[in-house]
This record gives sequence, structure tokens and C-alpha cells, in this order.
Amino acid sequence: MEFRPFAVELSTRFRSTSRRSGVLIRTRDEAGRDHWGEYSPFPDYDAERSSRWWRASLEAARGEWPALLRDSVAVNAIVPLVDPEAARDYATRNGCTTAKIKVGGGSDLAADIARVEAVADALGPVGALRVDVNGGWDLDEAARCLPLLDRAARTGGAAGLQYAEQPVASVADMAALRRRVDVPIAADESIRIPGSADAVIAADAADVIILKAQPLGGVRRALEIADSVGELPLVVSSAMESSVGLAAGVALALALPREPLACGLGTGALLATDTVAKTWLPVDGRMGVQDLEVIV
Repeated sequence: MEFRPFAVELSTRFRSTSRRSGVLIRTRDEAGRDHWGEYSPFPDYDAERSSRWWRASLEAARGEWPALLRDSVAVNAIVPLVDPEAARDYATRNGCTTAKIKVGGGSDLAADIARVEAVADALGPVGALRVDVNGGWDLDEAARCLPLLDRAARTGGAAGLQYAEQPVASVADMAALRRRVDVPIAADESIRIPGSADAVIAADAADVIILKAQPLGGVRRALEIADSVGELPLVVSSAMESSVGLAAGVALALALPREPLACGLGTGALLATDTVAKTWLPVDGRMGVQDLEVIV
């Protein structure tokens, strides 16, 4: 087993950082094939949360992913906290017709509305829009902001918000918010920081479940969680890994028994440098299996 430290630069800030770092892990099987994993928890994670990333990285490095059930999945563009013109550019890259738009996180509501309007206008009636708050609002703020963002997401004949991802932090507030707004609610952090999918389901707190392979402990663990949430729609997202770590998310999306909604796996668009020769990006709005030339 070989370990290679790495650091990659981001083209825009993400979670108050402009760099992602970690360790790549490589093993070679009896047939001479290399398998790569990435261990890259965020620096503020405690030992328990970081240990899930470690299990996921070893699963990848040992080539232990399950059989894939489809060739490719639809992917959403990701729109960071940028001005409206830049938002249009991010939303229309790589052939995606779904866009996830970051809101909150230090951005005021007027700027959030302008960003959503720009993306809705750029994608038009065929587009699907989501917003991601990363748990940054309180309950009353979320109840006030989401209807306004939903209205903005109808610009240019678009259909409004497909869902709002983790608008509030707690499961209890997620459940309460669902009773106060018409926008569907997606659970991300609340199924793991802290919490579980079981708690979200028991509280009737979400309309959509977000799965992230590394933060949940690997592809197989994420599949177990997917199996536990019944018929709720699923979305697989990255955790802002390099292209090597992104492979775990793609493997999860391709192995799900049910076809996921457009997945949040296009985060390579936010990388200025990478661990591979060519950053892994959607083609015509989709991603599937790809050989990666690791350069770290």
C-alpha cells in the first residue's frame, strides 16, 4: 500500500477554504491493476467523522466497490457564491440542465435572489434548480427566504425550486420547515453531522436524501443507508474531493438500485488544480466510469 500526500487549489472558496488536501492511497491487485482511494476530511472534523473518510478511502484503494448497475448518471452544475454573470457561466457549463446554487453562507438575500434568477434565466423552462444552504439559516429565516428564492427560480419560465438542501441545521427544524413552506426539503448534513437517516425518516423531515460516499463511510455503507429510506428520491453528491476521491461518489451513483436524481458530482468545475492529468467533469451533463491518470 502506497501513500501520497496532495494539495489542490480551488478556483473559488468553498466552506471558507481555497485548498483541499489529504492523502492518496494506492494498492495493486494480483492482475496488476492499480486502485486509488482518497483520504481528505476537512481539518475541523473530529476523529469519529474522519474515521468514516478513512474507511471510504480504504474501500476505494482495495477496489472493493460493488457491481455497477448503470453506465452513467445525470449531474448538476454547481454554482458557488458568485455574481449573476458568473452564476450563468457556472450553470451552463458541461451540458448540465440541473444546477445547484449556493445561497446563504454570508451572502445576503438580495444577492441570493439575483444569483437564482440568473441561473433560472440561463437554463430556462428545461432547467431544474436547487439551492444549498449548508444548514446556515434558522427556522424563521428559512421560512421567509425559501418562498422568495422559489419565486426567483421561476424566472424565464423555469419551474421553481426542485428542492432546498439542508436549509436549517437540526432535524427538528427541518421537519417544522416542511410544514411551513411548499419547497421540498433535502437532507444532507442532518443524516451525519450529527444524526442519521433513521432520525430524519422518523421525524418526516425530508423529501429528498443526499448521499456522500466518503462522509458516510464508503460506497457500501451509503448503499445500506439508501436501502433504509424507502422510496424517497436520492441524490449522490461529492464532498469537494479531488478527481480521485470523486470516483467513490460516481461509483455509488452507478451502483444504486434506483436511478438517482441528477447528482452533485460536477465539483471538478471548482478545482484550479487536481490530482489527475485531466479533471473529471460531466460530458453532456452526465458522468460515468472513467480512467484517471493520477499525477500526484
